[in-house]
Amino acid sequence: MQTMGEVRHDWTESEVRALFKLPFNDLLFRAQSIHRQHFDPNEVQVSTLLSIKTGSCPEDCKYCPQSAHYDTGLEKQRLMEVEAVLAKARQAKEAGSTRFCMGAAWKHPTERDMPYVLEMVKGVKEMGLETCMTLGMLKESQAQELAEAGLDYYNHNLDTSPEFYDKIITTRTYQDRLDTLGHVRDAGMKICSGGILGMGETAKDRIGLLRQLANLPQQPESVPINMLVKVEGTPLENVEDLDPLEFIRNIAVARIMMPKSHVRLSAGREQMSDELQAMAFFAGANSVFYGECLLTTPNPETHRDIQLFKRLGINMEQRIEASDAEQEQTINRDLQAQQDNALFYEAAN
Repeated sequence: MQTMGEVRHDWTESEVRALFKLPFNDLLFRAQSIHRQHFDPNEVQVSTLLSIKTGSCPEDCKYCPQSAHYDTGLEKQRLMEVEAVLAKARQAKEAGSTRFCMGAAWKHPTERDMPYVLEMVKGVKEMGLETCMTLGMLKESQAQELAEAGLDYYNHNLDTSPEFYDKIITTRTYQDRLDTLGHVRDAGMKICSGGILGMGETAKDRIGLLRQLANLPQQPESVPINMLVKVEGTPLENVEDLDPLEFIRNIAVARIMMPKSHVRLSAGREQMSDELQAMAFFAGANSVFYGECLLTTPNPETHRDIQLFKRLGINMEQRIEASDAEQEQTINRDLQAQQDNALFYEAAN
């Protein structure tokens, strides 16, 4: 059994199953105890995610409204211009984000698009923001180019267990995903990789996903745990809802198995009550996407996030140097700015 807070890469299925079977209060207490060894329990890292190229993706991921295989009514958009992306990044920084994530609906980036993507990374990096991208599969050379441009994180989710994977995606293999993560690590970048819960998977699949992530040679620095957002027109639009307490159990087990990783509440937060989100933070989640839209599915409005943080006594993790007065002015300005619905919607409408 694990020494409290120890990073391990040899988790067995029986060990993880035993964690899931703990009484709920015991599980959360253990997760919170480990969380406090490595993080401020009242601090949350805040990221903003922008879709820089929307729709027409050749992948057939059954959960995704951006797939060209399904008719979801999503308006397709070409790759955004570099300056338009940088303008969104400036707005994100003013609203309190410390990391700016850019996502493109590609199977993999083309050589034609890479120069524009690299300019986006360089421009966002110059603002003092951490940079993150999700562009699909990467070749070794592309990962190296992104690293040299200053990309801090690359997001590439495993989505689910190896056994359930081909029930969700057939246009790329599980090994393809692991290979991309390997290229990212070899290039010296940090990894953001997690999965989606509520796709009709079994408890064993959820165990399998967390084992895959925790048993990587180096655990991801960021682990997004997504709740499926059911979108009309996708094959998963009528899948049965996951029990919210089961979702919290997954957050807690992820925290125990990956004690030094940021565990991120990602897609599905709009459907979560404040109480459920508060429980997720207690279970060890300490990162969120911030802003009104998460690629092409809704996210809680920014002012709701700020109000919830204030109610819970949670501070936004500060990686951008700012005085207390500047931070207070940022929060007040952000609350007023919510009158304008333009923020973060352009790329996803």
